[in-house]
Amino acid sequence: MLRLVLPKGSLERQTLQLFEDADLAVNRGSDVDYRGTIDDPRVVEVRILRPQEIPQYVAEGRFDLGITGRDWIEERNVDVVTLSELHYSKATARPVQIVLAVAADSPARAVTDLPNGVVVHTEYPDLTRRYFAKRGVDADVHLSYGATEAKVPDIADAVVELTETGRALRAAGLRVIDTLMVSHTELIANPQSYQHADKRKAMEQLQSLLTGVLEARGRVLLKLNVDAANLDAVIALLPALKAPTVSKLSGEDGYAVETVVSKQEINTLIPALKDAGGAGIIELPIAKIVH
Repeated sequence: MLRLVLPKGSLERQTLQLFEDADLAVNRGSDVDYRGTIDDPRVVEVRILRPQEIPQYVAEGRFDLGITGRDWIEERNVDVVTLSELHYSKATARPVQIVLAVAADSPARAVTDLPNGVVVHTEYPDLTRRYFAKRGVDADVHLSYGATEAKVPDIADAVVELTETGRALRAAGLRVIDTLMVSHTELIANPQSYQHADKRKAMEQLQSLLTGVLEARGRVLLKLNVDAANLDAVIALLPALKAPTVSKLSGEDGYAVETVVSKQEINTLIPALKDAGGAGIIELPIAKIVH
């Protein structure tokens, strides 16, 4: 039913892991194969292509569904439907940023400090031209094929570059003077396909599985028993998505309590719960959380 296109390159490993965790594993003949299959009746075709191309192909209807970055959607300036932001990137769960950077010793502190004719290299030429035009700066924008941060000051006066942590820019002796946009990974759909009732339902079902995996990452299910006298003290310690589930234990003057908590909190939370009267404490992994 759905023709799916996934990103090759920096997002590839994280995307394939996300699909595997969602029980939608992509099967390929090898790691360099551009075609794959998913053992699911909702997906009839899987292609793995550069994220730069994916917005255009989805907008044209070559694929019904795809994953790419908001940066490439804005660069291509095409009409697609965003089903969901998917909070993962190359190295972290944080979004990436598209920034304007100059040499660290440049006097420029803002884009309007740059002179007309400023030479800018970038992998986002259309996005960059629109950005400078909107701010009244006549920039000489050139397409960069990589190693963009290395082109200042000998080849370019400034660069517009993607950064996740800023480490590479600082190492190259650059300083950020503006952020053009914040970019998340997105699940996008072809507008015509999205209007098709059966395809739309299949898209939404896949979306629930993928976002459910991301929601569950870094969380665990915590279960414990507590007597009635200590119930309020235990509940006061528990964070939760909404509220902990509390059930009366059959034939006993006590309660079973369960809730979802952050994995980061668990090593301090479990001893605190034990000290507050919790017993039979169990920590369980979570595969998906679907709202």
